[in-house]
Amino acid sequence: MKTDLFQAPDYYNLDELLSEEHKLVREATRAWVKKEISPIIEDYAQKAEFPQHIIKGLAEIGGFGPYIPQEYGGAGLDQISYGLIMQEIERGDSGIRSTASVQSSLVMYPIWKYGSEEQKLKFLPKLATGELMGCFGLTEPNHGSDPGSMTTNFKDAGDYYLLNGAKMWISNAPFADIAVIWAKNEEGRIHGLIVERGMEGFSTPETHNKWSLRASATGELIFDNVKVPKENLLPNKSGLSAPLGCLDSARYGIAWGAIGAAMDCYDTALRYAKERIQFDKPIAGMQLQQKKLAEMITEITKAQLLTWRLGTLRNEGKATSAQISMAKRNNVNMAINIAREARQILGAMGITGDYSIMRHMMNLESVITYEGTHDIHLLITGMDITGISAFK
Repeated sequence: MKTDLFQAPDYYNLDELLSEEHKLVREATRAWVKKEISPIIEDYAQKAEFPQHIIKGLAEIGGFGPYIPQEYGGAGLDQISYGLIMQEIERGDSGIRSTASVQSSLVMYPIWKYGSEEQKLKFLPKLATGELMGCFGLTEPNHGSDPGSMTTNFKDAGDYYLLNGAKMWISNAPFADIAVIWAKNEEGRIHGLIVERGMEGFSTPETHNKWSLRASATGELIFDNVKVPKENLLPNKSGLSAPLGCLDSARYGIAWGAIGAAMDCYDTALRYAKERIQFDKPIAGMQLQQKKLAEMITEITKAQLLTWRLGTLRNEGKATSAQISMAKRNNVNMAINIAREARQILGAMGITGDYSIMRHMMNLESVITYEGTHDIHLLITGMDITGISAFK
């Protein structure tokens, strides 16, 4: 079992911008990843299996809804702490971070923000401990970047709602206990509903044959005349802005998480370049390799500054959806480019499971698409700066 030698780069001394609590949260997560994720993740990725035994540990480090108030089972931490936790988890693996992101931002967040007091007390404490696991259903087979055109729907059947439709590309679906899903009522208005495993007509077939996020469980959500109790409707927000608010929180976490993947690739490539001897000296002394490494640390540093500022704005309630889009798009693109360059530094060794780089590269091919594709986020920025929508 190999030892995790990761050392986090901090070229601009950004630790000076963090509080002691921030650093304690980060170090606890980093230590857990080194102990619990790094030794097993290559094996689980090769097997295309999610390591369900880590759920309790994820909960213990605050990986589930760390910003949720303590009265509902959360840790009551700020947005920078949440970001740092996501960064460290994704440094281990994007798929594991996806599990934590979905639970935090796409399940706990909407229940906290849009749910009734009864729903909060019933679900949030158990979601925080991992006793319950959740998933989020927005994307449909024929509606990805255009979720407003969804066809999943529910009708008032007197004592309950009757839900029909399907969602796909759903992280955590195969093992989730509850699903926060978005569907249209008879007037065409989008609402959130909490669907619980065991409800008749609700199934979650697993998605196989993925080359990306192989250590994450992905599936579909099928609703065939599912009777959903009326008390499971999220009462405090409706319309497309409701699920998009959840996506803001998730995209923010991804912006931090992608830095973790990039840092791991950079650290691996830097260490390898110092040790790999060619033409009688370490390849780290070659100009072209130094160019790659220098550009990597530059882009990581820029992304760190971007997300720290975004986290400060989130803490102050000032961050816009467009600002979050910019950070998600920039940081994931940065990470996938660093993964590709790092793989070249390692040569043929870079494609093996002896190193994390190829796994990160494959994972990031999903991260650059989900929670809003690379191109969609570009158009969100374009609309924000011009005032003109390119979507219609």
